[in-house]
Amino acid sequence: MDLFDDGPDIGKSAPSAAAAPNTPLAARMRPRTLEEFVGQDHIIGENSLLRRAIENDALTSVLFYGPPGVGKSTLAGVIANTTKANFENFSAVTQGVPDLRKVIEAAAMRRKLYGTKTVLFIDEIHRFNKSQQDALLPHVENGTVVLIGATTENPYFEVNAPLLSRARVFTFESLTNEQIGGLIDRAVSDTKVGLGDLRIELEPDAREHIIDRAQGDARTALNALELAAVTTRPESRKADAVRRITRAVAEDALQQRALAYDKGGDNHYDTISAFIKSLRGTDPDAALHYLAKMLKAGEDARFIARRLVVLASEDIGNADPMALVVANAAAHAVEYVGLPEARINLAQAVTYLASAPKSNASYVGLNRAMQDLEAAQQRAVPKHLRDPRSGTGRPKTEDIPYVYPHDQPNGYADQQYMPEGIQTQPYYEPTDRGHEIRIRERLARLRGTAAESEE
Repeated sequence: MDLFDDGPDIGKSAPSAAAAPNTPLAARMRPRTLEEFVGQDHIIGENSLLRRAIENDALTSVLFYGPPGVGKSTLAGVIANTTKANFENFSAVTQGVPDLRKVIEAAAMRRKLYGTKTVLFIDEIHRFNKSQQDALLPHVENGTVVLIGATTENPYFEVNAPLLSRARVFTFESLTNEQIGGLIDRAVSDTKVGLGDLRIELEPDAREHIIDRAQGDARTALNALELAAVTTRPESRKADAVRRITRAVAEDALQQRALAYDKGGDNHYDTISAFIKSLRGTDPDAALHYLAKMLKAGEDARFIARRLVVLASEDIGNADPMALVVANAAAHAVEYVGLPEARINLAQAVTYLASAPKSNASYVGLNRAMQDLEAAQQRAVPKHLRDPRSGTGRPKTEDIPYVYPHDQPNGYADQQYMPEGIQTQPYYEPTDRGHEIRIRERLARLRGTAAESEE
C-alpha cells in the first residue's frame, strides 16, 4: 500500500504486483482500491464528493495537485481499476500533441460507435505548453474525454485558465509521520509484495530517521527502506537470520535530505512568507532557518536581499534607522561578493533585522496620507510654501511670508505646512519602541513649545 506518482503504466491491463516481483518496492505496494489507499482523507474520505464520484463512476474532469509521493498517480490508478470507462495513460513529459491527437481520435470513435466514455490521465500536465493545453481544451469541453491531470506545480499558475475552469482542482497534502510509519511497517512485514521474506529488524531510531527525512513523501520512504534492506547482510548464514537496519544504515540509504522547494510554486511563496513573518516577529532563529532553506534550495540571493530592504522600512522603520542601512549593505554585498560567501552577509543582516525593534509607523502614515488623497478633493499648496520663482506667469503671493526654520530657536518654525482641509488625523505617530521613542519625545517637545509661545 502506498501513494506514489510514477511507476508502470496505469490501466486495467497493467500487470499485477504479484506478477512483477522485481518491480521496485514503491510500485509493488501501489494500492488498487480506495480501501487500500492511505492519506488524503480531506478529499477521498468517507462520503466525500470525490469518493462518491469514483464509486459511482461519475467522475468529471479533475486536476490533482500536490508534492511528489502523496498519491496523485496512485489515485488515478485506483480510478482505472474502478471505472467502466476506457482508461488512457498519457505522459506530458514523453508524449506530445501528435500522440494526444491519436488518443482523442480513438476516444471520439469509441464514444460514437459504442457509447464508451474515455478517462484520460495526463501525468505532469504542467509540462504541456499553452498550445498543447489548447489542443486538449475542446475535447474536455465536449466530453470526448474526462481529464485527470496530475501536477506538482500550482495549476492556477501553470494551467491555462479556460482548461482550469473546466476541471475541479483537488489539492493533495504531504502524508503525516503516522501514515508514513504505517507504510514502512507494512512493507517490513508484508511477505507478498513487501520485504517480509527478508526478515528485517528495523531499529526504532532508523525508522524515525526514515520517517523524518521522507518529509511526507511515501516513495522516498519506501525507496530508502528497500535500499537499506537489500544492502544489509543477514547477521548469520542461518535461514531465519535477520537483517538489522540501524540508524547509520538508514542515514546512508537516504544520504542528503531533498528539500521540498519549488522556486515558482507554493513552497517558494510559503517559505518567503514564513521568512518575512519570522523577521517581523523578532525570531532570529526561525528567520535563519528559512534563510538556510532558501539558500540550500537555490533561491536567488538577490530576491532575498530585496525583501530585506523592503522589510527594513516597512516593519522596522525609524525604530532603528540603521536597519535600512544594514539591509542595503547586504544587498550590495550580494551583488559585489556573490554566493556562496554572500550568505554570511545575508545572515548578518537577517539576525540584525530580526532582533531590531519594530515599527510600521512610517508605512501606516503613508497609507493614511494616500487614503486622504483618495477621499478628499485635491487641495492647493499653501501660498507661503509655493516656489516664488514661478515661470508660469502666476502672480507672486507675498501676503503670507515664509518663516525660515533655521532662523528660529531649535530650528523649528511653527507654521502651516499641510493644505487646508486635508489632514483628518495624525499620519505619522512614532511608537514607544527603539529610536522612535526619541523621535516622539522631540516632536512632542517642539509642538509643546510652540503651543506655549502662542499662549
